[in-house]
Amino acid sequence: MLGMDCSRHALVTPAALGPPLWSLGLSCLDGCLRDASFGTSPGYGCAADRAEEQRRHQEGLPYIDDSPSSSPHLSSKGRGSRDALASGALESTKAGELDLEKGLEMRKWVLSGILASEETYLSHLEALLLPMKPLKAAATTSQPVLTSQQIETIFFKVPELYEIHKEFYDGLFPRVQQWSHQQRVGDLFQKLASQLGVYRAFVDNYGVAMETAEKCCQANAQFAEISENLRARSNKDAKDQTTKNSLETLLYKPVDRVTRSTLVLHDLLKHTPCSHPDHPLLQDALRISQNFLSSINEEITPRRQSMTVKKGEHRQLLKDSFMVELVEGARKLRHVFLFTDLLLCTKLKKQSGGKTQQYDCKWYIPLTDLSFQTVDESEAAPNIPLVLDEELEAMKIKISQIKSDIQREKRANKGSKAIERLKKKLSEQESLLLLMSPSMAFRVHSRNGKSYTFLISSDYERAEWRENIREQQKKCFKSFSLTSVELQMLTNSCVKLQTVHCIPLTINKEDDESPGLCGFLNVIVHSATGFKQSSNLYCTLEVDSFGYFVNKAKTRVYRDTAEPNWNEEFEIELEGSQTLRILCYEKCYNKTKIAKEDGETTDRIMGKGQVQLDPQALQDRDWQRTVIAMNGIEVKLSVKFTSREFSLKRMPSRKQTGVFGVKIAVVTKRERSKVPYIVRQCVEEIERRGMEEVGIYRVSGVATDIQALKAAFDVNNKDVSVMMSEMDVNAIAGTLKLYFRELPEPLFTDEFYPNFAEGIALSDPVAKESCMLNLLLSLPEANLLTFLFLLDHLKRVAEKETVNKMSLHNLATVFGPTLLRPSEKESKLPANPSQPISMTDSWSLEVMSQVQVLLYFLQLEAIPAPDSKRQSILFSTEV
Repeated sequence: MLGMDCSRHALVTPAALGPPLWSLGLSCLDGCLRDASFGTSPGYGCAADRAEEQRRHQEGLPYIDDSPSSSPHLSSKGRGSRDALASGALESTKAGELDLEKGLEMRKWVLSGILASEETYLSHLEALLLPMKPLKAAATTSQPVLTSQQIETIFFKVPELYEIHKEFYDGLFPRVQQWSHQQRVGDLFQKLASQLGVYRAFVDNYGVAMETAEKCCQANAQFAEISENLRARSNKDAKDQTTKNSLETLLYKPVDRVTRSTLVLHDLLKHTPCSHPDHPLLQDALRISQNFLSSINEEITPRRQSMTVKKGEHRQLLKDSFMVELVEGARKLRHVFLFTDLLLCTKLKKQSGGKTQQYDCKWYIPLTDLSFQTVDESEAAPNIPLVLDEELEAMKIKISQIKSDIQREKRANKGSKAIERLKKKLSEQESLLLLMSPSMAFRVHSRNGKSYTFLISSDYERAEWRENIREQQKKCFKSFSLTSVELQMLTNSCVKLQTVHCIPLTINKEDDESPGLCGFLNVIVHSATGFKQSSNLYCTLEVDSFGYFVNKAKTRVYRDTAEPNWNEEFEIELEGSQTLRILCYEKCYNKTKIAKEDGETTDRIMGKGQVQLDPQALQDRDWQRTVIAMNGIEVKLSVKFTSREFSLKRMPSRKQTGVFGVKIAVVTKRERSKVPYIVRQCVEEIERRGMEEVGIYRVSGVATDIQALKAAFDVNNKDVSVMMSEMDVNAIAGTLKLYFRELPEPLFTDEFYPNFAEGIALSDPVAKESCMLNLLLSLPEANLLTFLFLLDHLKRVAEKETVNKMSLHNLATVFGPTLLRPSEKESKLPANPSQPISMTDSWSLEVMSQVQVLLYFLQLEAIPAPDSKRQSILFSTEV
C-alpha cells in the first residue's frame, strides 16, 4: 500500500528532494486522515451511508395516531381526557406558519453548511493540483520525477473536478450572501448533478491511479516524500494555516464526496416547501444523483478495506473500534482491528509536529488461536475496578459546563485561542468519561496461554464482536506468526484502513452535525416472530449517551412461546442520543445449561438490532411504527419522541376532581391529609416488597400499568390497593414519579426554584447549609411535609444499595428534575430552536443543578424541621 512502510520515508531529507520540488513548501505538518475534517454540511459524516439507508427506512414508517399521549396498542378509553391538550384550529394555523418560517430559515443554514463543505473540498483539490505543474515541468527534463503518462494517470480528471466545484461555489456564494426566502439555488444543484459523468471517469480510473502512485512511491523516494506531505488550507480565512495530507487520502476525497452526494440534497429538500420554485429542480438533482450512485456504490466499498499480504492473499479489515483494555487493573484506551485472519490490538501514538498518525501494536491473536474465556462458577473472575456513579456524573457536569463556555465564547467572538483551550479541556473530559464508564467484561484468550480483558458498556457491542469473530473463525484453518517486519507493515496499514477515525467525542464532530436527541422517547415493544421453538423470552433497550451505550429498559419474561406479545411501553430519557438498540434474550432458568462467559448473565442473546433516531422523522411527536429484523427474528416497535422543549411543560388538569395535574395543596385540603394519599400508598407498597428490587425507580415500569393506576387514583377507586398488590413494583414506582412530574408546579415551587439553584452553587459550606435549610423550611406546608416524607423513604431505599444498586446519587438523578423542574414559564432554557447544541448544554446544566439540590438534602444527616410538622406526617387525616 502507498506509504505503508514508514521507515522508508523516515530516511528522506529535504535536501534529497532537490530545489524544484522542495520549493513548493511541502514540509511536514501534523495531519490526520480522518474524514471529520471534511467540513461537511448536516448529513455528511463517518456514518453517512448508514444514515442514508436509515432515512429511507424511517420515512416509510406509517402514521399511527395523532394523540399526543396515547399508545397504538391501547384502547380508546381515557382519550377523552386528553382531548383538552389538542390545540385549536387557529393555533394550528399559526403553528404551521411558524414551522414554515423555521423551515425556510433552516434552508439558509443548510446552504451555509454546504458552502463551508465546498470550501474545504476545494482546498483538498487545490492541494492535489499544487505539485502537478512542477512535476510536469520536471517530466520534460533529463531527470524526471514521473513520466507524463504517470502524472496523467495519477491526477486524472482532478483539474476538471476543481473547475466544476469552483463554478458551483462561485455561483452559490453570492446567492447565500444576498439571502431571502425566495432565493433560488436549484439550478446550481441541477447543473452540478448533470456533471457527475466526470466523477464516473475519476472512479473508473481510481484503482489504476492508486496502483500507479504506489509503484512510483516505491521507485522514487522524492515522489514518496511529496505524496506524504501535501498541504491543504484549513479554511478560507486562515491562509497560513494548513494541514498535512497524504496523496492517498486526498485522492479518496472525490470518491468519498460523490458517495455522499444525495445526503445534502435530502437535507435541502426537507427545508424547501413544495411550493418553492427550487423544489422540482432539487428533486431532479436528487434523482440524477441516486441513479448515479446506484451504479457505482458496489464498486467503491471494497477498495478501502483490502491490503495485500506476503503471498498475494488478501487480508481484509472487517471491523475496528476504540475499546478500553484492562491492563493490570488500569484502564487503557485501545484501537482494536478485526482482520479476516487475526485480531490486532493497537495504541494510537501521541502526535507531534511533523508526524502523521501512527499506531503501536500491543498484541495480536490469529483467529485460529483465539477463544473466549469461560469463567467457572468456582473460579473468581478478575476484579473490574468500578467507578462510582457520582464520579461519572461529575464528569458529565464538567462536560456540560465546558460546552456552555464554548458557546458563550463563540457568541462573544473573543477569539480562537480561548475556544481552542476550552476544546482541549472538553476533549480531555470526554476521553476520561469514555475511559471510565464501561464495566462489562469481554475477554479473549490465546492458545499460548495469554488472556486479555476489554471493558464494554453495551451487551450489543460485546455480542457483535463475538459473532463477527466466530463467523470468521469458520474460514480460518491454520495458525501462523508474523515477523516483526510484517507486524510493523500491518500496524502501519491500520492508519489507512481504519473505518472509525476518531474517538466518539463531541469535540470530533463538525459544528453542523446533529448533537443528538434530548428529551423523552416512548417505546412500545409490541411483539416478535421468527423463533424456531418455544422458550422464555424478553427484550432490553439501549440508547447512546455521552458517546457510549447504556441499558435503559427491560420487558417482562414471556414464558413458553415462540410468538411473544409483550405490548409494553417504556419512557426513556435521551441525552444527545442518536441510536436505539434492542436485544432479544432467552431466559435460562437452568444455570448449568449454558457456559458462563466473562461472568455475564447466562441468558442467551437470540437476536439484536438497532434503529437510528432521525430528528426529522421523529419531530412530529406522533407514534411511528417500525419492524427491526434480527437473525430471522422480527420485533415490532412503536416510537414517539418528545423534545426537552415540550417535556418541560407541566400541564394543569382542567378537572380538579382528580389528583394528577392538580396542585398539591388542593389535594391535601380535599383529603384532609398532610401528605397526598397517592404518595403514601405508593411508598407503603414499595417499602413492603420493592426495597430490594434492582434499579427500583430507575427501571421503567410498564406504561399501561402506570396509566391504569393513574386512572384509579384519579377517580378514587377503592380497589386501588388491590390493583397495586397485583402489579409489578416498577409500575408503582413509575406512578409515583409520574405524579410528581405532572404537578402543575414543582414540589419546590416556581417561586423558590431560582433560589435553590443559586444556593447549591455557593462555595462556602456554612453559607450553603444556612441558605438551603431556610429555603426548604420556607416551602408551603403541604410541599414541605410531602418532601420530608419522600426524603425519609428515599434514604431507606439507599440503605439497601448493595442489593438494589440505587445509591443516594442514583435516586437524586431520578427524582431531582421531577421535584424541581420549573413550570414552562419559569424555564431558563433558550427559546431559539436554531441553537440545538446550546439548548442541550443549558438543559444539561439545569438538570445537573436539580440533581445536586436533591442530593444535598439526601446527604444531610438530619433536617431541623419543626417536630410538630414532622410528626404530623404520620397521621393520614386531620381530626
